[in-house]
Amino acid sequence: WPSIFSGLEIIANRVTFSHRDAGGSPSLFDLLVSLGRSHHATLALADLNAELDYSPGTMVYIAGRVLEHSVGPWPNGERFVIAHFMKDAVHNRVGVPRPGFPMQSFFLELVGRRQNHKRQKKGRN
Repeated sequence: WPSIFSGLEIIANRVTFSHRDAGGSPSLFDLLVSLGRSHHATLALADLNAELDYSPGTMVYIAGRVLEHSVGPWPNGERFVIAHFMKDAVHNRVGVPRPGFPMQSFFLELVGRRQNHKRQKKGRN
């Protein structure tokens, strides 16, 4: 299985009612890839009171277990989504602990490392 995700679902021309992903892992992000032709769908995130453009070619990472999300009717075109996700049951079955929640400090550390690496490289030249 050449993916970091334990599950994959294809959703074709379907309205998705507001929900949270019950079997998902709260500390991991799901990847939603919106594809299709000439549609102007919107991804609604009720907990954030936000609506995102969900046109073909859009990729969104969300915490699907944590954030309530939906896609309502769209006026025209064909729409399909490839949803990539992790299931807690898979982690439990194979005895792998669930990763912790992502923290802003993790990302800032990575950015800091890159900046330091660039400076070190520049100093050698």
